[in-house]
Amino acid sequence: MSGYRAHTGPDIKGISKISVQTGTTHGGVVLPDGAIASVELDFDTLKVLSKIAREEYGMGGAVQHGASTLPDEAFHLFPEIGTAEIHLATGFQNIIYDSPHFPQELTQRINQHLLQQYSDERKSGDTEEQFLYKTRKKAFGDFKKETWDIPSDNLKGIVDALEERFTQLFQKLIVVDTVGLVKKYVVK
Repeated sequence: MSGYRAHTGPDIKGISKISVQTGTTHGGVVLPDGAIASVELDFDTLKVLSKIAREEYGMGGAVQHGASTLPDEAFHLFPEIGTAEIHLATGFQNIIYDSPHFPQELTQRINQHLLQQYSDERKSGDTEEQFLYKTRKKAFGDFKKETWDIPSDNLKGIVDALEERFTQLFQKLIVVDTVGLVKKYVVK
């Protein structure tokens, strides 16, 4: 940070948080069968970095990347150690794609499309399951109309699962009933 600050000078506002990966990767580590490997997150390092970022550099704290595939019992620790932000999108994507309510015919079409359109992105040694897991986020754009047109009964099951997950995360991250804070600090 000292080098960064020296380079930007005093007139530049600079960054508001520092981003780290303390044992995780975006989307998780995908095993050959498509399952996600469990990881050891270094909460002590995250705590120290958040504290230094806030106290010495006036930032919000540290951001944890790749948190969406962590076990549920880890999430309460983020607010306890002062984490400024965690990235959760892959977990929500997994709820959608892995839902028994997501149309199987659409899953098959998506998988075929990914195998054909993005084969050049497949790393040597990746199984088909690993490749599909890593690239399926692209299908949200490529199959936008089809996902918007998922039958309402199916959609309800997916939305219910997402809502349940949001509720769990809001409770574990201690952000329930924070509308007042959002209005005060975010919505201007």
